[in-house]
Amino acid sequence: MARKQLVEAVAYFRTSSATNVGADKDSEKRQRAAIEAFAKRAGYALVDTFYDADVRGSDPVDVRPGFAAMLDRIAGNCTRTIIVETANRFSRDLIVQETGHRFLKDQGITLIAADSPETFVEDTPTSVLIRQILGAVSQFEKASLVAKLKGARERKMKAQAAAGEKVKCGGRRSYRELDGAMVDLARKLHRYPVNGRRRSLREVSAELAAVGHHASSGRPFGAEAVKRMLAQ
Repeated sequence: MARKQLVEAVAYFRTSSATNVGADKDSEKRQRAAIEAFAKRAGYALVDTFYDADVRGSDPVDVRPGFAAMLDRIAGNCTRTIIVETANRFSRDLIVQETGHRFLKDQGITLIAADSPETFVEDTPTSVLIRQILGAVSQFEKASLVAKLKGARERKMKAQAAAGEKVKCGGRRSYRELDGAMVDLARKLHRYPVNGRRRSLREVSAELAAVGHHASSGRPFGAEAVKRMLAQ
């Protein structure tokens, strides 16, 4: 009978107080023993361990050095599973716990609590409420940003109108705004005839490319792009 292949995983330990850190303390030992026992029962092979010592459970996961090192390790190989002793070892703060779990899930990483493997996959009333609150906050922040940007655009347009300037705010920048010298050269090349005739749009493009003016793709400008330049 073929032996079942083990799934690779990494272990994450966290101790919130410096008084519980050290070779003579049992916090890390307890966490390690619980995770190793679960991994053996559930068919996981622990390939690495990461430890955040003296890090509070309310600290966001993105400011934890051990957690950051773990993510770097995961990004460099095929391991996509993290095992913690309990959900509280991941975070004691429900908001941090939920946002951290959602971040990992979005990255395709599975988070498992050794004492309750279903903790991070259950839709409990608390987790649903937190997700709804986070969603509402995100929507509010987005709406606030849109309103601020709209107000800034309107103020800029009023200032331009008051100064007698051409009103433009937002949208794609014109070629003249990006490189006025290039536009002047394009118009000059097109305006003055060569051998009794004007250069075509593609010929202007070729001349621009010859002196280092290219489209963002690195290729010569298309005829339509040159036509827009000449109109500016």
